[in-house]
Amino acid sequence: MVQGTTSDAGKSTLVAGLCRVLYRQGFAVAPFKPQNMALNSAVTADGGEIGRAQALQAQAANIPPCVHMNPILLKPNSDTGAQVILQGRALSNMEAGQYHHYKKQAKALVLDSIEQLAARFTPILVEGAGSPAEINLRRGDIANMGFAEAVDCPVILIADIDRGGVFAHLVGTLMLLSQAEQARVVGFVINRFRGDQALLQPGIDWLEAITGRPVLGVIPYLHLLHLEAEDAINNQQTAHAERQLQVVVPILPHLSNHTDFDPLRVNPSVNLRFVPLDHMDCTADLIILPGSKNVRFDLAQLKQFGWQEKIHRHLRLGGKIMGICGGLQMLGHSIRDPLGLEGPAGDSEGLGLLDFVSELQPNKILRRVRGQGVHLCLGNCPVEAYEIHAGVSVGPAFNNPLFDCEGYYDGCMDEHQRIMATYLHAVFNQPAAQEALLRWAGLDNAAACDYAQIQEQSINRLADTLEAHMDIPFLINLATQ
Repeated sequence: MVQGTTSDAGKSTLVAGLCRVLYRQGFAVAPFKPQNMALNSAVTADGGEIGRAQALQAQAANIPPCVHMNPILLKPNSDTGAQVILQGRALSNMEAGQYHHYKKQAKALVLDSIEQLAARFTPILVEGAGSPAEINLRRGDIANMGFAEAVDCPVILIADIDRGGVFAHLVGTLMLLSQAEQARVVGFVINRFRGDQALLQPGIDWLEAITGRPVLGVIPYLHLLHLEAEDAINNQQTAHAERQLQVVVPILPHLSNHTDFDPLRVNPSVNLRFVPLDHMDCTADLIILPGSKNVRFDLAQLKQFGWQEKIHRHLRLGGKIMGICGGLQMLGHSIRDPLGLEGPAGDSEGLGLLDFVSELQPNKILRRVRGQGVHLCLGNCPVEAYEIHAGVSVGPAFNNPLFDCEGYYDGCMDEHQRIMATYLHAVFNQPAAQEALLRWAGLDNAAACDYAQIQEQSINRLADTLEAHMDIPFLINLATQ
């Protein structure tokens, strides 16, 4: 099990890289994360929902993702509450205190999932959540040491030296664990190191001497590693103002599946910027309204910060607008939530740019999609995508659909071909669909990047780096005991 001294210490990345390393060695390896809190999620081959990071780790292991790789997914929809997803299916919304009491029941599902994976895969690489040193969360823990104790699992502790204070992070975390938990920690990994390792060596020697545990690797800082983020926006992918097509995505309070835009961020002709809601300058060729875990709240925030006026001005000046999932719902006349699925029950007036209405319903739609473009501006470009949404949208706008999804139509376009909306996530991933969408957005001679190939190259680069900088024989022996 890989646990971290902090969130974003590198747990997800290390597990993904080690999955590829062990797959290269011929092991039937699988990833596992007992409990994940993230708004980036994926639809599995068995029709459930898991964290995006576990889907990436499954890709690194060259196996299809399944719901048992992440049996508990928490999707925050307020500062104190989240939707609880168990083994791929939404259970209900819970406040933090309510979920804390529910964890005893959730633990049984976690142990069921690890047993089902263990029957098919060896070894299993487990990712912790946040830090194991959260004293207030130790009781009933199922995400870190509580899980490791339940399955009798050794632990590697990873820390991010780029944050500063790496030795304090490692020693402090270790000291805050119980004696039994400390005994599970078999070694350390130092992540995101820049510079001359010889200058770091005295610190490593001290750490090993004071803790009696080895440093199993010092992983260098890998610039422009294109791996889908578990939750936070990847700031390594910087904006480039000189690029031809300018794209703006507002940072919604409950923005979800921002990995939709990773293929655009690596396209050399596109400058995609994530813009805070209070940012006054949103000059662009294309504004994309992204997915949201609390659509009505985020729509209200958009309006509060003047984005409704900005969007109307953008359209008057000839710009294009695209809405994806929750962003689609915002573009219609209204959003109804009669059952209070994402907050207080009620109706919200939409932006009114497309002729349809949306209603949130308790049965979430989860499906992987294959199809092709049917709108004139898309040609018949193939598309492979997925849907994750609790809303159903109906209205005349959908008489002008975007995609034929082998049995139903998705999306719509206004009559002037300036406003596009779709429920499909990952529509930019396929090169042909990306090119068609970029041409519609105004990019002449649009050329797509093959994001799947770029991602594979990043996974292999990560695995190469781990093989060069970590004690892989020790880890293989640990994982196969």
